[in-house]
Amino acid sequence: MDLIADIGGTNTRCAIVDDNGKLVASQAYDNANFRDLQAVFSRFLHEKEALGAPRRAALAIAAPVLSDRVQMVNADWEFSQADLKDEFGLTALTVVNDFEALARSLPSLDTAGLTRIGGGEPVEDAPRAVIGPGTGLGIAALIAGGNDWETVTGEGGHATIATMTEIEDAVVSIVRSRQGHCSAEDLLSGPGLTRIYAALAEIRDEKPEYSSPAEITAAAESGDPLARETQKVFFSLLGTTAGNLALTVNAFGGVFIGGGIVPRMIPALTESEFRFRFEAKGDYRDYLKPIPTFVITEPHPAFAGLRAILGFT
Repeated sequence: MDLIADIGGTNTRCAIVDDNGKLVASQAYDNANFRDLQAVFSRFLHEKEALGAPRRAALAIAAPVLSDRVQMVNADWEFSQADLKDEFGLTALTVVNDFEALARSLPSLDTAGLTRIGGGEPVEDAPRAVIGPGTGLGIAALIAGGNDWETVTGEGGHATIATMTEIEDAVVSIVRSRQGHCSAEDLLSGPGLTRIYAALAEIRDEKPEYSSPAEITAAAESGDPLARETQKVFFSLLGTTAGNLALTVNAFGGVFIGGGIVPRMIPALTESEFRFRFEAKGDYRDYLKPIPTFVITEPHPAFAGLRAILGFT
């Protein structure tokens, strides 16, 4: 038995896979209810103790993985990989950035777990890119290498946001005046959605009525003008950022949108200027037009990536 886990800024999803890589048990936990990652694993393994103790573990975490010590960005958790391995008696422990695991899942996703938003057919073995607004903004690429795939990860979500309209300039100016910098993650995330909404309320001289991404999304679905404008700006900026990513890695294998936000808003995404902005690169519009964009609707794609990291197909 092996342990796999997708550790986000808000939730941690744990699973046990058998010796053939088949998922046999899983459970999601709210991070706010636990003091640290070790407490989550202790709870999960106690609840599943009838399955036996895991031999290995592969973890996907919303944090840069640069050394033995891992510090999460959007949660107050940190741990030593060596100590974690010893505490749970593991023979092997692999810890990767969550978007490395998501990128590794792409070859295993089929049409049932994807929704296409424009473009042509993906080119086999061409680079693929994944971007995902959630608690933060993750970005990664997948490159064919020999008989396997290689992932390229980084902290692209913290690159400076690019705008194309006066209203987007005004939103970014407000955020920058408060923080000193406006990254892509500052707007293309759950907290980013609320920042866009608050900034638009200030620009329109209106009193903001909603304070959470869920409230803003529900209000947009009900026709609230300010909430709908918030979604419009969000999707337009996402299109520009995804197009920049496609250009950067020549993602003719497709650009895939993951994370916890966009899969819940596919109708609004489809009606938005996302795809127009994805292609709006001047002389390179025709270059980008055939590149397909997909929303990942598979419930737990990181699990597939972690299984691949453990050597299962």
